[in-house]
Amino acid sequence: MIENPVPWPNGARVAVAITFDIDADSILHLDHPKHSHQMVAAQSLLRYDRIAVKRILELYRRFGLKQTFFFPAWCMEQYPDLVEAILEDGHEIAHHGYIHESPNKQASREDERHWLQRGIDVIERMTGSRPRGWRAPLYDFSEHSADLLIEEGFLYDASLMGDDVPYILTTERGEIVELPSHWALDDWPQYAYMPEFKSEISVRAPDDAMRVYMAEFEAAHRYGGLWIAVWHPTVSGRLARCDRMATMIEDMMNKGSVWFATLEEITQHVASCREAGTFTPRVEPMPTYAKPLPEETFTVPG
Repeated sequence: MIENPVPWPNGARVAVAITFDIDADSILHLDHPKHSHQMVAAQSLLRYDRIAVKRILELYRRFGLKQTFFFPAWCMEQYPDLVEAILEDGHEIAHHGYIHESPNKQASREDERHWLQRGIDVIERMTGSRPRGWRAPLYDFSEHSADLLIEEGFLYDASLMGDDVPYILTTERGEIVELPSHWALDDWPQYAYMPEFKSEISVRAPDDAMRVYMAEFEAAHRYGGLWIAVWHPTVSGRLARCDRMATMIEDMMNKGSVWFATLEEITQHVASCREAGTFTPRVEPMPTYAKPLPEETFTVPG
């Protein structure tokens, strides 16, 4: 069913990355800038990242995994102890905006560039190296995002949902690898009852959420796909959910032929396969549309 599967390392049938977006309370301050300081209950929920990240790191140590954490740079400045713990364990830190701002809500290309560069500066200062990957806050990849990422030397983006395996985004500036995921692998639709953000879904039991995630895993394993979880410590790092995550990792390992990797490692493998001629990814020019559709597309003649 996948026409162009990647030859994963050591004969693996699927590449797995359990990535976490450490948004903490950035989203509260962004959505409620005048009142966030008063919203103590919401703060406590979102600042649970301070507990959850360390729990997730312990889980990764238990299974010998190295994974990718996406950080809004403001959160790195607020919680430097989490940055230190992630780096100490040898994980990748990637770019997730400055304070979780939406690229599509910026007034101009230069405004989007400002936030991208501001985040780069923080990551470089706190980790000692420039970020290699980016995920747009809210998945809001804009018409300018690919160009800006290429100009800043990023190797990959992990915001889009256009395939089951890595593909290439091209612009006049060059190219960047896209590592796609999709909403079925995001934990927000499964668990996120957060009325402060107009999210009032019915919270699902961990076993119910895992049925969704593992159905995607089984299909990716069967057909040679890419499985990237887009999770959040304050959501999936809660005790029962994280405990169920441990069982999920055990099940994946017992299945066999699974390559657990950081997103940077997956990007490097794609580059090696392209160089060796064993994988030719699909190419998608960016932006998809250069301007809005003509008005007559939406109007009734006469």
